[in-house]
Amino acid sequence: MKTIPLTTDGRFLGPAFPLPLDRPFTLDQARAEGVRSPDLTRLCALGLLRRPVRRVYLAAQAGDSPLLRSQALALVLPPDSYIVDRHAGYLHGADMVLAPNEHLHLSPVSVARLSDRGRVKGDLAAGGERALAPYDVTEVMGLPVTTRLRTALDLGRVRNPDRAIAGMDAMVRLGGLSPAEILASVPRFAGQRWVRTLREIAPLADGRAESPPESVLRLRCLQAGIEGLVPQLEVHDDGRFLARLDLGDEVLRFAAEYDGVAFHSSERQVANDLDRRADLESTQDWTIVVVRNENLVGPHQDAELLLRAGVREARRRAGRRIHFTR
Repeated sequence: MKTIPLTTDGRFLGPAFPLPLDRPFTLDQARAEGVRSPDLTRLCALGLLRRPVRRVYLAAQAGDSPLLRSQALALVLPPDSYIVDRHAGYLHGADMVLAPNEHLHLSPVSVARLSDRGRVKGDLAAGGERALAPYDVTEVMGLPVTTRLRTALDLGRVRNPDRAIAGMDAMVRLGGLSPAEILASVPRFAGQRWVRTLREIAPLADGRAESPPESVLRLRCLQAGIEGLVPQLEVHDDGRFLARLDLGDEVLRFAAEYDGVAFHSSERQVANDLDRRADLESTQDWTIVVVRNENLVGPHQDAELLLRAGVREARRRAGRRIHFTR
């Protein structure tokens, strides 16, 4: 290239550059447009291009994201390889299945190759082998991925039940998956790794959870023997909307809510939460247990104790006999 078309500030490639500026392209595609290997090397040295994977390039202004990494990887994947697990879920539209803070600290893309074909290797891919049937795979945005159903089942077949319920809830939330369809697919994994977790969690999958911690909170309620709580329960008084609760029992007037840092930490957010809950507790006789991250997970988690105490209080108010199913 005799000249490099740049933006007016000289920091990025300009629109006259003959290759995509918003998605990856291959060395062969560049050559077809008259851009030679030495040109690409020079542009990389100047910081105008980067090479996320061998023989694949990306304009600097495109940034980085799980989608771009998947697109780059898909350009060089063997034809019997597929994007799986949380990155497949992400491509289907379930953003919440990504690892915590993965939008800030990106991870290698989860890729599986058909059994006995070897692993996909490279810094961009977390590779493995997997038995996949033809009906387990599809295309999303031109990328080879596992179907919504297979992705949900794979996300539920992990060691940690918290991760399993969060992943399955996120996939069910997308729509198009029925509980009957999920449960009917569980037996095919008999004898495989972590199938016990899948058997435990699959019947619990519920798309009404709006975040992974809300899914885990529901699991903590069940582990504490508290059943029948409705996700995203709306509370009304004579037709007037009062609140929407993360989990609630309208008859017992008991609720469990998760307060995360993102939406419940500013001074205004805290004040709104306090006012809303005080109104429900004083005028509607609700008992509300608030659970935060340190209560929900980690070595000092005590969510089950808090929830049981809250139910006892709600039943005391209702004049009911204390009873737990577990």
